[in-house]
Amino acid sequence: MSIDSLSMNAIHRVPRRYTVDYFVIRQIIFVATIFVSALTTLSAEEPAEQNALSLNEHLMVFQPLLGKTYRGSFADQGEGKETIDVSSWERAMNGQAVRGLHSINDGEYGGETIIMWDPKQEKIAFWYFTTAGFFTQGTMEIEGDTWSSTEEVTGNANGISRVKAISKILENGNLEVKSEYFGNGKWSPGHAATYTEAPDAKVVFR
Repeated sequence: MSIDSLSMNAIHRVPRRYTVDYFVIRQIIFVATIFVSALTTLSAEEPAEQNALSLNEHLMVFQPLLGKTYRGSFADQGEGKETIDVSSWERAMNGQAVRGLHSINDGEYGGETIIMWDPKQEKIAFWYFTTAGFFTQGTMEIEGDTWSSTEEVTGNANGISRVKAISKILENGNLEVKSEYFGNGKWSPGHAATYTEAPDAKVVFR
């Protein structure tokens, strides 16, 4: 993807309602869609073509997710406007990683996630890089139909250093995510969102 003056403006002149705090909370929600996608499609009769390829044994929970696209929506806390988020997933690095791409409102903001098994921590780890010029990293843990993810944040101008979320699959198969972020010595509520599969949706970068 080439970078011209318009795309550089999209990266460095982000719409005001997308604060860095929002970006961090957004990533927790983004990563959480991985698990609902995998856990609700394990019984699919026709897995994506990518699923036939080898994948690290610790990442097999993500295999049903590969080659699929999901859409979520939630209200911006500041203005109350609906935000549409689209994410897609693919096998990467000869099966040693899973790559996720997502974009918000047709490219106003976007990011890329790399998910790998960390043998030192013995956990699933992820790294998230954004069009806003910052990145985060964290780990995931699963307990039944509920899971949690935590992140250490680097490059946040407002003092946010950690983000966490608790996610749960609802009876209708959708995903409910509630997140919080830590900054200025206290935890504060973040965003909540619901995600469903959307085969016709597209991730868009400007």
